[in-house]
Amino acid sequence: MTVNVLFAATADRWDQYAAPLRTEIAAAGVEAHLATDIPAGEVDYIVYAPNSDVQDFTPFTRAKAVLNLWAGVEGIVGNPTLHLPLCRMVDPALTQGMVEWVTGHVLRLHLGMDSHIGAAPGTWEPVAPPLAFDTRVTVLGLGVLGAACASALAGLGFDVAGWSRSPKVIDGLTCLHGDDGLREALARADYCVLLLPSTAATENTLNAATLAAMPRGARILNPGRGQLIDDDALLQALDTGQIAHATLDVFRIEPLPTDHPYWTHPNVTVTPHVASETRAAYASKTVAENIRRGEAGMPFLHVVDRNAGY
Repeated sequence: MTVNVLFAATADRWDQYAAPLRTEIAAAGVEAHLATDIPAGEVDYIVYAPNSDVQDFTPFTRAKAVLNLWAGVEGIVGNPTLHLPLCRMVDPALTQGMVEWVTGHVLRLHLGMDSHIGAAPGTWEPVAPPLAFDTRVTVLGLGVLGAACASALAGLGFDVAGWSRSPKVIDGLTCLHGDDGLREALARADYCVLLLPSTAATENTLNAATLAAMPRGARILNPGRGQLIDDDALLQALDTGQIAHATLDVFRIEPLPTDHPYWTHPNVTVTPHVASETRAAYASKTVAENIRRGEAGMPFLHVVDRNAGY
């Protein structure tokens, strides 16, 4: 029996995903009709991006699941019309990309690479960098990406703690949670990596008060969501030296406006939202596997628990 798979995302995404999705769904042993214009009542699965035109799920009476193309689900999880299983995008390439960005930028700052790369010819200042053993890193957010980054940093020898809103247990990591845990996590954060989702509860997690709770000279990396940081408070903390450096990949407005002070601040590095990109060739495997499981009567992978904390 042919299953109908609606691709509900922007046109540029269709151009990227049409061929690899068809290939991977067929390789999973499922006969499928994949298209962007299937009538709602005939749809079996929805491959979905939250910026698509589909916002009302009520007409999809036959659908078995919504298969999100993004790792973040905050753009859909609160939709009151959504009563289908919602599967988060988790694929090895997305996780690997985030791990590479986070570890690369932590090591860049930890080893003082910028001072050597930007030094004038003839500069010879043989100052040994600190060791990871003596450097504390806090990762805020222990979802799939946060846990992977925290584990990778711990594997490099850093003293790593992770924080989440609800309790987590991850081998090899100190896991903190709740308000008391956040204070403890920030107080030990020589480096703070932000990988929380954007919700009402996480907006401005880093603000004037929480920035002041960090060790003086701490460094911040934000590849998570722009809304996690109070920008004015961060700029003030950078100006006073409370925060020594911020490497930022995500912003409240993207692209970051050309007149934004982050561009010219000497202690800010801007990267253009490249920390972790969903790649069609890999993400299609995740989508195809969930369709296979759905047709086989098996549980879906990476179903979002709408009651879970972060």
